[in-house]
Amino acid sequence: MSEREAYECKDNRVLLQDTMQSSGENQDPAAWLREMDIVSYDFPYAASLIVESFREWRSLAGPAFAKSWNWGVLNFEGKYIDNTNFIGHSEQSWKVQWEAAAAFALESKELYTAHQEADGHQMSFLVLPIFSRGKREIFALLGCAMPQDQYEQGGLHTAEAMAAHYETCFYRRFEHVFVSDLAGVHLHAERESNRRSLLFQIVQRMHDNIDVNAVLNEVIDSISAMYPGARLELFMSQDHRSTHPQVKPLPLCWANDDVCAKAFKDGRVALYAGRDDCHSVEIGLPLGGKQGVYGVFHMVMDKPSFPEVDLRFLTMVADTAGTAFENAKLYERSNQLIRELRMSNELTQRLNQSLRLGEIFQYAFEELLDMFDADYCCILHMNEEKGGLEAIACNYHPLLGEIIEKSAGLGGKVYATGEALILSDYQNSAGTYSRLMDATGSNSIIATPLSVGGEVRGAIMLTHRDPHFFSYDSYRLLQAMAGHIGLAVGNARLHAEVRRLANRDTLTGLYARHYLDEVIKDKQVTDFCGSLIVVDIDQFKMVNDTYGHQQGDKILKQVSEIVKSSIRQGDIAARWGGEELAVYLPQLGVQQAVFVAERIRNRVMGETKPRVTVSCGIAEWSWTDEKVSVESLFYRADMALYEAKNNGRNLVVIDNKKAEVGAKNPWV
Repeated sequence: MSEREAYECKDNRVLLQDTMQSSGENQDPAAWLREMDIVSYDFPYAASLIVESFREWRSLAGPAFAKSWNWGVLNFEGKYIDNTNFIGHSEQSWKVQWEAAAAFALESKELYTAHQEADGHQMSFLVLPIFSRGKREIFALLGCAMPQDQYEQGGLHTAEAMAAHYETCFYRRFEHVFVSDLAGVHLHAERESNRRSLLFQIVQRMHDNIDVNAVLNEVIDSISAMYPGARLELFMSQDHRSTHPQVKPLPLCWANDDVCAKAFKDGRVALYAGRDDCHSVEIGLPLGGKQGVYGVFHMVMDKPSFPEVDLRFLTMVADTAGTAFENAKLYERSNQLIRELRMSNELTQRLNQSLRLGEIFQYAFEELLDMFDADYCCILHMNEEKGGLEAIACNYHPLLGEIIEKSAGLGGKVYATGEALILSDYQNSAGTYSRLMDATGSNSIIATPLSVGGEVRGAIMLTHRDPHFFSYDSYRLLQAMAGHIGLAVGNARLHAEVRRLANRDTLTGLYARHYLDEVIKDKQVTDFCGSLIVVDIDQFKMVNDTYGHQQGDKILKQVSEIVKSSIRQGDIAARWGGEELAVYLPQLGVQQAVFVAERIRNRVMGETKPRVTVSCGIAEWSWTDEKVSVESLFYRADMALYEAKNNGRNLVVIDNKKAEVGAKNPWV
């Protein structure tokens, strides 16, 4: 918006009220106009008006000797905005001087004058404030440059008189803008008065209703009352159903010259006079709002013509009805959205109560059954180990826990295609198969893919025994709810992965030491005994120095893989630190642990490339021990390892007892 447009858009109603009060106190009918004034609110928008007034003022006749003076105009902030002809000294020089002088004039609210040499002549330059009528606020400043001798001969008084003349020119334009704006308001009000008088009663009744059907009933009854002999029908789009006998579905096919088709497609009133028998008028009135056309009124009246004024009245009624209908639809839709948001919030809150995958699916299952009032709900989730979709939550118990092929049935179809599905009459639909639908005798189903992190991981199905039970809104809502469920499932999977990574050593894939500590501590509470093997790669520093650290990491991985494949499923292998590994054997004594350690030692010696050896220290705990702790168990195993290192390496030593392997005795 330009400055002038913004300036002219101020609220004239308040101004009109004030000025009319003023005119009542003064017998002069134009007195109120002369009291109109520019106020500080208007200053930022008045630049164009100031410049236009300035140019008009300069074009008017003035003293002959003042024709050669340089003039410029500045806004209320002292910023230069326009000029007239410049003689001699450059525009930029005067602009800089006027803006600098304007700061003093704005502060003092008085005329500012200075004298200096320019282009070899003694010049005087002035900045003259232009004040508002009432509060005497500066809304503009005039800059003037004249020869100093003319200044001394009365040029100052001439400049002041010319500034007063400029103020008169400005207020003349200011009053003209206001009067033009006010006249426009009056013309517009006059045009609207007829429309308001015609529509007032109907609009009042129509907008008192925020129910869609009530709005339609009101407009039909109003038009019927105004034209009792007319035959009236209302054709509505397919997404709205009404019990009113005159409201019918919009036909899918119309003739090209049909008045209703023309009105609906063009969004404008269509009228055919003299159709069929030359004594009837056929009118099509679109029922539309800002978002589109929702239907069309079809009127047939037994008269040869239709007055233009009646046509305008019907048009306004139809427009008002369309707006009221749209408002009612929006209100209805807003209530539905509020309900959906509330249900979504409740579902999200319950899903966020747990990070366990099984609990999340159970929560979602229970909430969906209640939310959609469905008879059955089945949630399918991909099970990679079993190679199919697992019915992880389902209230048809024979199906619960079963594995379904990826593309089998309606659930498999939704998973394979990644597209949602709605079916209103399953029993009469050929070419479709669903074990859930057949077994439960369901007729209606809505289903949607379950996406986790952008990947389809399953499907959600809701069924009901009645046909046509689920609406399109239910179908759309299920897709929205599936997004929340997928997000919760993704969070649970991510949490499980983070926990797994936090408990694992990234290089070897073994458990981290803190996890091993926690496991042993728990086992010492529930078990009666257990053994710990500490495994250390012999002379690992020499391996790194000889082959490099990358090769050293590979050897560490080889030894770790040997350790993992040499123990039972319930045993815990961890990286204890550096090149040291640890294995905890729940409910195994030290003699059984020796066999495991020997298996590891022999395999390492024979399977690693380049060949390395390991030393092992073993300690055990028993419920009969005087003191049982993780720290003491690790300490004793570490001391046994230290002894194995000091006695030649490549040994398995049991807690202060040496078991030497190879050419020596097996155990001591």
